[in-house]
Amino acid sequence: MKNWTYLFSYLYVPWFYVANALAILLLLPLLFLSSLRKEWYPWFFQLERLWARLSLFFCGMWAVIDWEERPRADGQYIIVANHTSMIDIHLTLRVFYNRFLFIGKKELTKLPLFGYFYQKTNLLVDRKSLNSRREVFEKAGHALRDGVGLCIYPEGIAQDFKLLAPFKVGAFRLAVEHQVPIIPVSFYDSRFRLPFGIAGAGPGRLRVTVHKAIYPQSQDPQEAKRLKEASYNVISQALYAKIPHYETDPRRSR
Repeated sequence: MKNWTYLFSYLYVPWFYVANALAILLLLPLLFLSSLRKEWYPWFFQLERLWARLSLFFCGMWAVIDWEERPRADGQYIIVANHTSMIDIHLTLRVFYNRFLFIGKKELTKLPLFGYFYQKTNLLVDRKSLNSRREVFEKAGHALRDGVGLCIYPEGIAQDFKLLAPFKVGAFRLAVEHQVPIIPVSFYDSRFRLPFGIAGAGPGRLRVTVHKAIYPQSQDPQEAKRLKEASYNVISQALYAKIPHYETDPRRSR
């Protein structure tokens, strides 16, 4: 039985990427047209959300969302979530309808089709370059001033099997500078549905908790630290509560 499970995983991971490409191809003319001009990006965002839904559907995954607080339809937020899988991008798009831009790593541009649109319509950073980080921080500030939200995974992407890595402070500095609330989000199952490495991958539910928004209370430099710690604690406590038997290898908890 174990051999069959591993065989399924080896077939499932390539299918995940095929399914993503298929969803893009189905929407390609509309995605391309809506990405041509910046003023059309709101339409692109809605198509991006549809792409995420189609990809998850083709892969046999579905979201189960627990709302501690629903964002206002006209609200602007910085979304921060734990990050352990490529699926987190899809899941964030599936959950939130308030327009936002991802701040992601430059390496995503290497993915066929997806990389082209991701680079053109979101903010990509070379984490090894100080200049790149500064430039993206400035562009993120412009987006917030234009009324667009952000999604930042503040631990980077955890490829070792830690439950939650330490958060970087950039998202929280932006929140303080522009007085934009933070929405902490906990993803529980992404690491099991599409883990790093192939073994263990497969379809199933994707549980999400959207926590209450945390609002900046001042523009004091120490406020970013408070927001970071508060967001980390909220997500960490939720993960430990929902994954109580988590050990070194998350695939043991499936």
